[in-house]
Amino acid sequence: MDPLLEQIDAMDGARMEQCSRHLMVGGGTRGGPILSHGKGIRVWDTRGYEYIDCTSQGWALYLGYSHDAINRVIREHIERMTHVHQPFDTKVRFYLAEKLASLAPGDLNRVSFTVGGGPAVEAAMKICIKNVAPARDFVCLYDSYHGTTLGTMGGSWVSTKSNGRYMGGSRFLPLTRPFIRIPNPDTFRNPFGVDAETYIDMCLTMARQTLERGIAGKPAGVIVEPIQASAGQLILPRRYLEGLRTLCNEFEAPLVFDEIQTFGRIGEMFAADYFGVTPDIIVLGKALGGGLPLAGIIVSDRLEGFSPDVEELHTFASPTLSMVAGAKLIELLEAGLLANCRKMGKYLGDQVKGMMQQFPEIGDVRQAGLHIGIEFVKDPRSKEPLTTETVAIRDAGLRDGIILGLGGVRRNVLKIKPPLIVNSQECDEILDKFCRAVTSVLRR
Repeated sequence: MDPLLEQIDAMDGARMEQCSRHLMVGGGTRGGPILSHGKGIRVWDTRGYEYIDCTSQGWALYLGYSHDAINRVIREHIERMTHVHQPFDTKVRFYLAEKLASLAPGDLNRVSFTVGGGPAVEAAMKICIKNVAPARDFVCLYDSYHGTTLGTMGGSWVSTKSNGRYMGGSRFLPLTRPFIRIPNPDTFRNPFGVDAETYIDMCLTMARQTLERGIAGKPAGVIVEPIQASAGQLILPRRYLEGLRTLCNEFEAPLVFDEIQTFGRIGEMFAADYFGVTPDIIVLGKALGGGLPLAGIIVSDRLEGFSPDVEELHTFASPTLSMVAGAKLIELLEAGLLANCRKMGKYLGDQVKGMMQQFPEIGDVRQAGLHIGIEFVKDPRSKEPLTTETVAIRDAGLRDGIILGLGGVRRNVLKIKPPLIVNSQECDEILDKFCRAVTSVLRR
């Protein structure tokens, strides 16, 4: 081992505490285990404790920790090249752009890469503005999350009081841009108590009214997560997305699918394929780089793209290591990983739904591939959120060696989103640990 790595690896608790005083982190829940190393769906902390990671580290490790195929292509490629500035072409950038375009639906044939999810959403916004006039305002959904950059934070729930208090994004309003919000079709918890189909109609009616009467000029674009993860793993109804596509056509507004969390994870390469609705722009990030930083957009041929006169320039927008890892990820997705995602996701979802009779506090289970959300309520009739208990279930799971997702607008929703390589035996381990955590809190 390199002497520097040996020095880092030898840090004890006191040394880590000393170093931590110099670290500032602007998001996420700290105070959990200090992670040391991982393999597959498992990760170990510095005390040697083992965990099954159902968060895939911010939903980014589709192949889990230290995947052999990813490690192999990285080792081989790193001997030849690492960083290349954006203006210089490389074979791997050509390859990955063509591959993504060949997989994307409709006429989405051009790819622009960038450094992260927020900048990728901003890149999509730039394309929209270039193609729509007169236009200024973007439309997003209630409880959406599109990033925390200055261009996207105003469109994320962190700038609102959605979860009961004003969050971090609200402190930067003088720097961020406003978005126009429309109701999201939360058919489990709609505010009017009507049936699901009626509420979908109401949401589409409000969308039409907003596009027609609530915006100065044309809508610059409508940005939507087909599955709203931070809103509580809400799977938007197909009919709603179809209606939104029709409205965007009518009002000449580009429809942008923020697929940063849905790409590959719901058992299809794109949520656009899953729902059968083709947007004008798809935004990608998180897992796109095979566990390394990479993001991008795929753009319809009908839209004018970027010009080379510094409309979109980033020093690290052409990370060849991330691109070769991303290309390998797509190869594995096509070779059976998407099918495994569908199979294992359905198994997990069905088994958790089967727990609802034993635990009526499980109010709803929302599952598409390995994109799974479980909402806890006081009782099925009132649907009063069990926020304190849900946090306690997450904590009990952590003590038992499972990392469950929690956060976003609804903190009474737990997320089970393991790496896509998870097998049936590992799914049973997840279910056992999840059931024990639920029992320890709700039946103590």
